[in-house]
Amino acid sequence: MKTAFFSWCILVLTTVQVFAQPLPLASTGTIRRIENFQSQLVDARNVDVWLPEGYSAEKNYPVLYMHDGQMLYDASTTWNKTAWDVDDVLGRLIQEKAIQEVIVVGVWNGGKTRHSDYFPQKPFESLSAAQKETVYAAARSNGVSVFNAQKINSDNYLKFLVTELKPYIDKNFATKTDRKNTFIAGSSMGGLISMYAICEYPEVFGGAACLSTHWPGIFTVEGNPIPDAFLAYLRANLPNPKTHKIYFDYGDQTLDALYPPLQKKVDEVMEAKRYRKKNWLTRFFPGEEHSEKAWNKRLNVPLLFLLKK
Repeated sequence: MKTAFFSWCILVLTTVQVFAQPLPLASTGTIRRIENFQSQLVDARNVDVWLPEGYSAEKNYPVLYMHDGQMLYDASTTWNKTAWDVDDVLGRLIQEKAIQEVIVVGVWNGGKTRHSDYFPQKPFESLSAAQKETVYAAARSNGVSVFNAQKINSDNYLKFLVTELKPYIDKNFATKTDRKNTFIAGSSMGGLISMYAICEYPEVFGGAACLSTHWPGIFTVEGNPIPDAFLAYLRANLPNPKTHKIYFDYGDQTLDALYPPLQKKVDEVMEAKRYRKKNWLTRFFPGEEHSEKAWNKRLNVPLLFLLKK
């Protein structure tokens, strides 16, 4: 009991620290913070927008929406002192003229609501009542609840992105607003919600990058109905491969060790739905773990896949 309470305290303290972090310093380009962005659908949160070097309101840019926005740019500001360093990777690829110039919209997660915001809702709702109870009762290895007593809210989270945040970004920044130039990306649970986003809003998002996609949904595979529910959802809802691009990847260490057999089943669905190498890429990175450091090392791969000139 004391251990569970201590873990809960650490979670609360970490959440407070995350939401208090200062503006990240960009190594290339600039970052503009939309502080405490208000929503009728989800908890208010910060949004950190990265603008490429030489950004000009006289031209329009594709937009990449990324989840876990507080972990994207500057390791000195994050709770675990690691980051994706998106600005570094993008700055280098743009300088090399390997990809288009792009705006990144880093949407902060909601702390205690992260798992419930990112867990695909319709696959969950396809479960039986008993299965839903089992999922909600799931705990991490330290005994802390996976969902932090929050109900799954990902349909509202996606609606927030599409009907509240995207219109604001398109009004206040020089963006290309069409599907062909609107992308979404994330890792782990952020990979799941990116997959869900392109399936739920195929008219909005033209490409999705799903790194270390957390197909188990919770933290066990044995007796877990969630992966099969995700597979059934994909069979019924994958967007047209002629007009959409989807990227998956995975390692095989730490939490990523759960993913190889599950990703193989997803790949079978992708093939059956006629996705081919022009519009779909799955990459396996042997020896890689589940961390910002690992995602940084291979971030160039999905960026080139989605944004190559």
